[in-house]
Amino acid sequence: QVQLVESGGGLVQAGGSLRLSCVASGRTFSSYGMGWFRQAPGNEREFVAAISRGGLRTTYADSVKGRFTISRDNAKNTVYLQMNSLKPEDTAVYYCAADNLGYAPARTRGSYDYWGLGTQVTVSS
Repeated sequence: QVQLVESGGGLVQAGGSLRLSCVASGRTFSSYGMGWFRQAPGNEREFVAAISRGGLRTTYADSVKGRFTISRDNAKNTVYLQMNSLKPEDTAVYYCAADNLGYAPARTRGSYDYWGLGTQVTVSS
């Protein structure tokens, strides 16, 4: 079992930056691939970014490529999402998730076994 706790959300103006963190407890963090998803009101939860368990491979949704960066620190059991040049359409609850396999960064919700409760990100125009 893995527990995931996100933090770092908040209110920011368009063009600003935020860094989200997700701390994992439980089994060995470095054995999990990690991902970030987001869900805006009335929308389905969508993929944002993912990173392999070793941190060498990453993948991004087209909507955030070049603006967001996912990274991990296995010594701290933490995955990060650095979000720059934020837009109002980035407003959502952001969730981190853990994938039992983790060899390759996964883009689909069904690939993930554990989820955090989310952190709200609001971008004002």
